[in-house]
Amino acid sequence: MISIIIPAFKEPFMQKTIDSILKSARGNVEILPVFDGRSPDKPIKPDSRVKVIMLKKHMGMRAAINAGISQAKGKFIMKCDAHCAFGAGFDKILSENCAEDWVVVPRRYSLDDSKWQRNKNRPYRDYNFIVYPTPNHNKIYGISMSNSDWTERTEQRQDPKYDIDDNMTFQGSCWMAQKNHFLKQVGFLDDRSETYGPFADEYLEIGLKYWLKGSQVKIIKKTWYAHLTKMKRHYQAGLFTKKHKNNLAKNRTWASKHWMNNEEQGLIHPISWLIEKFWPVPTWPEDRSKWVFSY
Repeated sequence: MISIIIPAFKEPFMQKTIDSILKSARGNVEILPVFDGRSPDKPIKPDSRVKVIMLKKHMGMRAAINAGISQAKGKFIMKCDAHCAFGAGFDKILSENCAEDWVVVPRRYSLDDSKWQRNKNRPYRDYNFIVYPTPNHNKIYGISMSNSDWTERTEQRQDPKYDIDDNMTFQGSCWMAQKNHFLKQVGFLDDRSETYGPFADEYLEIGLKYWLKGSQVKIIKKTWYAHLTKMKRHYQAGLFTKKHKNNLAKNRTWASKHWMNNEEQGLIHPISWLIEKFWPVPTWPEDRSKWVFSY
């Protein structure tokens, strides 16, 4: 079984996302929408495969994911955002191509929210790379590592032999792993205020703990999901609430220092190993002496 965790605070499209999962799934799934201290505007339609989890207070995305993991009964756990659509049979394709020590992501399309389907007029995205330091002109994010769409790699690796391929990192809106290995490799997500905080860098913690502790991150191009990019019109309509950014600079600076200085316990590889594995990586200088954390 696959346990699909959907963290949510103010998410007007949760039901559409659940409906897409139920319509597209071909195997045994349980869906765990986790409402982070805020009840949905409309009750979720009853279905034996859907188990709603309500957190008593607003604790953040990481705590919501952890609450879902703690109640997940499946061999596999999958996390997705509450504004997504999915390809037919996505669950079977991902689980059948998810080795014990892999975290996998499907091909990502943009979502046409008027039709709730993938927008084929927009480019799909297969690969991401780690950026360090992130350009930060407004100082909101501190000294941070981030992810970026790797358009050139997507274009270069079109051959079917790359339908299952190594991915340096991922966007974070959808991923799957085998639960037992995930708990050994990552554990519950670290949501302490002095480390990652309640929201930031979920993909960074998961991806780097997998790669640098001897496991792998893969893109599975045999299936897809479509993710809504929140636009100005969505915020103007009151559909979403902007995240608080008070502590993001502190948390993201901590995360970049932690990983660039190889401070994580149990590492098999340093961060430089991952950069070399995918070299050349955009934004990273040829001079390896600059691959260090610095203010």
